[in-house]
Amino acid sequence: MIRLLGALLACLTVGAALAVAVLWRPLPVEDLPLRVTSRLAEAGAGHAVTAVLLDFRAYDTLLEVAVLLVAVVVAMALREAQPDGPDRMGLANPLLRAVMGWLLPLLLLMAAYLLWAGSSRPGGAFQAGSVLAASGVLLRLAGVGFNWLDNPLRLRAVLVLGLAVFVAVGVSTLIGGRQFLDYPHEIAADLILVIELALTLSIGLALVSLFQLAPPQHTGPHLPDRRRRTRR
Repeated sequence: MIRLLGALLACLTVGAALAVAVLWRPLPVEDLPLRVTSRLAEAGAGHAVTAVLLDFRAYDTLLEVAVLLVAVVVAMALREAQPDGPDRMGLANPLLRAVMGWLLPLLLLMAAYLLWAGSSRPGGAFQAGSVLAASGVLLRLAGVGFNWLDNPLRLRAVLVLGLAVFVAVGVSTLIGGRQFLDYPHEIAADLILVIELALTLSIGLALVSLFQLAPPQHTGPHLPDRRRRTRR
């Protein structure tokens, strides 16, 4: 009873604090959207979101990519030694595999478009990488194995590619006499495009790897078993 009252009191306290923070939040000192728009010509991207993520607040994006990479590394360290294949999760759907034969080229084309569109409209590396990851997850659900991920050197090289390119660009700006990730205006768009290309591959592979490294479902019957029971 005491624990229940303590938990209830903690929830009420946190809820009241959040309500106060939302209702009595201070007015902004300056109009940040207006400031971003006024400095957009100095960025290497024509869209405000891309300019903020990869130019004005590039440090934040760099740390986000690092956190995602750390999550994959931890998942690899905790993974149990087990072979991969369609039977590991009880999935082998021939209908989905046939559909993916038509759908996969469209998903890849959509990922390429989102990457290209990020410079002038909503899109960019994270969106394109998510579409690539969705393609990989659908292939996995269709029963397509990812045995090529068992090559540690190849897997780690692509996983760290985005972060490595990001850091390399930042170091190159330092060598050129500028601040870290302070791109020269003449080549800012090219540098951002290179970073986004590398990030797309790394983010897509990282998300697919997290799905691939998920533990098998031991608590319930596999999908083929459930189908056989239904037929009986």
